[in-house]
Formats: sequence, structure tokens, C-alpha cells
Amino acid sequence: MAPGEHESFVDKIEEKFHDHHTDSDSYSDSDDDHKKKRPPAQATKSNVYRLFGRDQPVHKVLGGGKPADIFLWRNKRNTGIVLGAGTALWVFFELLEYHFITLVCHLLILALAALFLWSNASVFIHKSPLQIPHIAIPEECVLEVVSALRVEINQAFVVLREIGTGRDLKKFLSVIAGLWVISVVGNWFNFLTLFYLFFVSLFTLPLLYEKHEDQVDALAEKAMIEIKKQYAVLDAKVLSQLPIAGLKKD
Repeated sequence: MAPGEHESFVDKIEEKFHDHHTDSDSYSDSDDDHKKKRPPAQATKSNVYRLFGRDQPVHKVLGGGKPADIFLWRNKRNTGIVLGAGTALWVFFELLEYHFITLVCHLLILALAALFLWSNASVFIHKSPLQIPHIAIPEECVLEVVSALRVEINQAFVVLREIGTGRDLKKFLSVIAGLWVISVVGNWFNFLTLFYLFFVSLFTLPLLYEKHEDQVDALAEKAMIEIKKQYAVLDAKVLSQLPIAGLKKD
């Protein structure tokens, strides 16, 4: 091969390598720019409005574990047992007009009579007597329940105190509106039926919300925007004119 041809062949190889390197750099730069421009999935997800400001799944909000599984119908057998037992109690007390003490006494009479007769009859029919287990409520369970109730009650007292001081007008109006709605609904039903409706709603509303949470959250966001607009109008025309010392509007 002649020297001139050899130099030309080397120049072509270097040029080709240089072009390939340039294309690789440009592709890498464009890929890096694309990654930089791409919004993080977590940041986008955090900007989505969620009902009651929650940042956890519905299962976690309900406490997780077996109670949440029952409310969300993850364990249909246990859910059916709990819902059926609650419905049976409501039928006994509301439709059949059974009294609570009477029902408890009758159930105890039947249970004790069956145990007593079986324990004595087992001797004659040559059957082993029933082994009645020892039942005791653990102290830790009671302390945990009482501690949780104490925290919630103290939090309610704090809210009532803030409302009573007259400084948080928005919270005052929210509580008054909520109590008024409860009083109207309570006028339609007695306490037992109202409690049963609340009991049934625990097994229906969370499940429906979990299945359609995106649609519900979108509607709730629009409703909150409209409520804030109306409150701003009310605040500008009425509430700001009230002579309340130390009023906290936000």
C-alpha cells in the first residue's frame, strides 16, 4: 500500500470514530436532559389532592391489620360474621323491641343450662365432659385501649378549649355546622338506628372510596375550592366586621 493511501485510510478511520463519539455524547446529553426534565413520580403523586389530607392508603388510615381487612372486605368471611352479628343485634333491639338486659340474661340462661346439663349427662352417656377454657382479659389490651381513648378525649378537650376561647372562628363555624347536621339526622332516627347506620357505613363507605378514590378526591377538591370561595366572601362581607378580639380567621 502506498504511503498516501495509508494516510488517507487512517484519516477516514479517525473521522468515523470522531463522528461516532460525537453522536454518543449528544445522545448521552439528550438522555440526561430528558431525565432532568422528567418530573419525579413521588413529587407528582404528592401534589394530588386527597380527601381529609391523607398521605397513606385507605388500609393504613383504618389502622391496618385485621380491623382494616374487615372494613375493606379483604376477609369476606370475618366481615360477613361481624356485619351479620351487628344486623342481628339491631333486629333484636329495634324491630323485635328486645331490651339489652333481657337479651343478655336469656343468652346466659341458655348457655349455662346447656353447659350444666351436658356436664352432668356426660357421666351417663360415657362421654368426656366439656373442657371449658379459662378466659381472661389481658391487662395490656385494656391499658392500650384506655390509653388510646385518653389521647382522643384529651385532643377533643383541646379543640373545645380553642373554640371556647373565641379565637378560631372558622373552627367554631365548622363545629356548629357539624352539630346542627347531627341534630337534624338524629331527629329522623333514634340513637340505636343511627348507631346502626354508622356501623353499616364503616363497611360500605371505605370500600367504595378505595375503589373510586380518584373520582371522589377530584370531586372533593372541587367542593373544597367552592367552599373556600364562599367562606372568603362571607369573611369579607360579614366575619371581618365582627368586633371579636384576637380573632383567628385562618
